[in-house]
Amino acid sequence: MRVRAGSGLPLVSLLTDFGLVDPFVAEMKAVILSICPEARIVDVSHGVAEFDVRMGAFLLAEAAASFPAGTVHLAVVDPGVGSSRRPIVVKTKRSTYVGPDNGLLIPSATMEGIVGVFEISSPSMTRREVSSTFHGRDVFAPTAAHIACGHSPDECGPSIRDCVPSPFPDPVVDDETVTCEVLHADRFGNLATNLTHAHLKHLHAKVGHEITLSTGRRRIHARIVKTFSDLHGNQVGLILGSHGFLEVVCRESNAAKRLRIRRGNVLRVSGS
Repeated sequence: MRVRAGSGLPLVSLLTDFGLVDPFVAEMKAVILSICPEARIVDVSHGVAEFDVRMGAFLLAEAAASFPAGTVHLAVVDPGVGSSRRPIVVKTKRSTYVGPDNGLLIPSATMEGIVGVFEISSPSMTRREVSSTFHGRDVFAPTAAHIACGHSPDECGPSIRDCVPSPFPDPVVDDETVTCEVLHADRFGNLATNLTHAHLKHLHAKVGHEITLSTGRRRIHARIVKTFSDLHGNQVGLILGSHGFLEVVCRESNAAKRLRIRRGNVLRVSGS
């Protein structure tokens, strides 16, 4: 076993769509610990909707920035398992990501600055026998464990330059409107979009201003605020969330249910 550079124990984050009823998550952790017994494993989420790469990518992007530099992020939302989709490792300026080449890892990795992407093809990085239906256990978990314990990402296989891009669309900007998408609804019903503060600047909108949200034929008036407490009870607002995305919220209420908006819906944002 290699000696890991630097002080502190190796840290592996784990995100899947496996849920917690079946033993799949436990099997992945068992493989990691059998290779790198000193590893600390932190669960990001195992409640990603089945096969939903976009939801997994969003949750990973939200969580990754809070982890210390040197973390190995292992993410498996993999509807293409067993197909020609490649298993990859993405090295960034502060972390390493391991998972399928389906866009899942790219939003998080891009925010950190991608240094290199490598296809996992070396048999020394995977289990001896690889199931065609459980690459999480047989390919990704052992690779993450080897990297956590000191192996370099470039030992996994050849460098690639044509990995699948981010599954998130960019907002569409015109003179008076920004068209965005709802990326996630959290358990409180707050609706995270792919808008950033820069998009509000394009609309010449700032804190305290009223804006209009349009979805289908419905128009919703909302106020841009800094905190939930700046809103009256049940008032709709637009707030910069803790992870840098603008969110549609209702004070002490569930915005998703109240506004009948869900993940994947398109919103058009304009000045009132």
